[in-house]
Amino acid sequence: MKSALTLELNEARKMAAAALKKAAELGVPETVCISDAGGYPLVLERMDGARVTGPQIAWNKAFTAAGHKRSTHLFNTLPNGPALPGNEAFGIQWSFDGKFAIFVGGFPIVVDGEVVGGVGLSGGNGEQDIACGVAALQALQELLADRKVIVAADIKK
Repeated sequence: MKSALTLELNEARKMAAAALKKAAELGVPETVCISDAGGYPLVLERMDGARVTGPQIAWNKAFTAAGHKRSTHLFNTLPNGPALPGNEAFGIQWSFDGKFAIFVGGFPIVVDGEVVGGVGLSGGNGEQDIACGVAALQALQELLADRKVIVAADIKK
């Protein structure tokens, strides 16, 4: 048996708050989802004015990032993104009833080398979604100063 770290609600709330604060600074209405390691939401918030499609998209990104242990945009990053035509995972986005997201805005939450959850953003362009996701990860790093949290856009565990 192995002991595992678990992302707690208080930590997820602080991450979501940091992402939404960054979105407000950027002037973009975002939806944020912070999921557990299984990809299920702990926190899901949509800013006023954000698209009604945002909650499902943000959840899909968090689900994918947590479950597949990599930032979602890495699936389509040239030249070797595994979901690109001709590569080994081409078509993976149709997995899990289309819930598998392969575009920018999803990040695994990695603490002390373990994936404990996912962050998903929807509403901005790629650069804005990345900035908000990194802000969420930075907030967790500050909260868990005694642990190593990966704070980066390109995460592949």
